[in-house]
Amino acid sequence: MNPLNLVLKAENISKQYRLGQIGTGTLSHDLKRWIYSVRGKEDPFLRIGDENDRTKKSGTDYVWALKDVNFDVQQGDVLGIIGKNGAGKSTLLKLLSRVTAPTTGNIKIRGRIAALLEVGTGFHPELTGRENIFLNGAILGMRKHEIKTKLDAIIAFSGCEKYIDTPVKRYSSGMLVRLGFAVAAHLDPEILIVDEVLAVGDAEFQDKCIRKMKDVSGEGRTVLFVSHNMASMKALCKRGFLMEKGQIVYQGSMQQTIENYLATAKKANHSGEIPENASSINTGIVKFRKIVLHDQTRAAISSINYLDPIHLFFELEALHDLHDSIVDVRINTMDGLELVHAMNKYSAQPVNGKLMKGVNQVACKIENKLQPGRYSLTVGVHELNGLTMEYVENILDFSILTVASGDENGFIYNFQMGHVRFESTWKIENPN
Repeated sequence: MNPLNLVLKAENISKQYRLGQIGTGTLSHDLKRWIYSVRGKEDPFLRIGDENDRTKKSGTDYVWALKDVNFDVQQGDVLGIIGKNGAGKSTLLKLLSRVTAPTTGNIKIRGRIAALLEVGTGFHPELTGRENIFLNGAILGMRKHEIKTKLDAIIAFSGCEKYIDTPVKRYSSGMLVRLGFAVAAHLDPEILIVDEVLAVGDAEFQDKCIRKMKDVSGEGRTVLFVSHNMASMKALCKRGFLMEKGQIVYQGSMQQTIENYLATAKKANHSGEIPENASSINTGIVKFRKIVLHDQTRAAISSINYLDPIHLFFELEALHDLHDSIVDVRINTMDGLELVHAMNKYSAQPVNGKLMKGVNQVACKIENKLQPGRYSLTVGVHELNGLTMEYVENILDFSILTVASGDENGFIYNFQMGHVRFESTWKIENPN
């Protein structure tokens, strides 16, 4: 690495939080810290704390959200940061954005940082969209005339022209993200940091943001991007970090980072039982206990003939009755591209998602137009308002075979062109 092009350096950074407390803690802890500091000794509470593993109960009041993280970022790098919920991604971005300070370690930054960490970041709710653009620019250290030169471009990109002189407290979450990203990307920061918030926007706006971040990196500026959308990460990022339990466990190309992430996902065993700590998100309200891919005789299988339907069986344990919920299945390629999304609410024959207290059995049949190859299943349960109660990523791998079950000739369908094949109708008219 060229030290002259270094824009960001993290040296042994760690962040510790005290569970259930806001602020610095109790008076006795503060007094103890003061006594140790007067004696020139290390803060005693820095040695206390569990790793950030949300699957098991903590034995102390302290948890390390980040622990001994080290990395360098060069000018023009486009860095993707991935990992399960609770891995420390958002905490890391907050430290880099100087929203909070590390408990230990140092962060060296060269240049201005613009960050979009959550919906409405940096906005004053009582100010209009236009006023907030100037406020954000001033926070970044820009002069008023500099902001004015970018104003029309920011408003046009956001698509909020009609409401730009309305207080942002009246904006929807989607509008806030649109304006927030437009401001962050157009005010010429040397480093642009974007968390998962783009998922709030629609698909068209997400594509627009990806293109804008590519333009920003093409101008020699640096982008740090956190997302669960592996296709977006692959399209944008050259380099990736994989985080787990508050630490960076892998650094490399974005493709290799994604492959490592997917390879470390916990899988259902041969009988379909799901490991206790496999969930990426779990509220404790409902939990997948079993997932089985089966044939028409209900026998468990790991591969499906080309064009044969995909049959799935689940066992879902609910803590109490749920009157209506969304159960969904996502089918991804092995490098994380989502191809199929099926749910009980938007099927050909919608089914009410009523779950009773105890173990519920759920069956699902999905039409199969997938090309031969390897795929992975992700499953989830959500409330109607969008709250995710249970989400298990890449829990079961399976294959689509190169031969259809009803083809007596054994014709090989593996053309390796695209991921999904649909029926088409053709007509060719020859000249007279």
